[in-house]
Amino acid sequence: MAQQPSSPLPARSPNASASERASRIGLMIFDIDGVFTDGSLYFTAEGDAMKSFNSLDGHGVKMLQSVSVQTAIITGRKLGIVAARAKELGLTHLYQGVEDKTVAFAQLLEATGIAASECGYMGDDWPDLAVMRRCGFAAAPANAHTEVIQRAHWVAEARGGHGAMREVCDAILRAQHRYDALLAAALGA
Repeated sequence: MAQQPSSPLPARSPNASASERASRIGLMIFDIDGVFTDGSLYFTAEGDAMKSFNSLDGHGVKMLQSVSVQTAIITGRKLGIVAARAKELGLTHLYQGVEDKTVAFAQLLEATGIAASECGYMGDDWPDLAVMRRCGFAAAPANAHTEVIQRAHWVAEARGGHGAMREVCDAILRAQHRYDALLAAALGA
């Protein structure tokens, strides 16, 4: 079960529950290192970067997309493997090599026409805090930096790269009353 920190970030309603915030999400944004992945950085002798992605997390992204919740990535690094994963998942909003994530966030809002209060963001470290403060729903993996956890509306039980994204996707689907229908379809009902 996800936790709620004692001092949520102000958004549309400072007293809104995490579920209430998640019910309004039309766009869910994810960081890469520490969220899509476990935060480990692997490099070959030639200097090529490698990352490991969780298939459960990827399916969670696809489930959000299936109910018209748009998905996006904003990340500080720029790697071909991230572009390949984004393409595989059907993410059309990919911002890589971003120094100031608030600039990319503003561009994303303009491109989608979605209000900040209807956006969610899952991050794990200080570079994510400014965007998390601007979103209606801020989420973090269990192993996020303590400052991020203190400012998140919702914290996963799983670690980044190990199911945290799937947990937040499921939480959004439940808050929007879409989880049961998707499960019934998966069961062939």
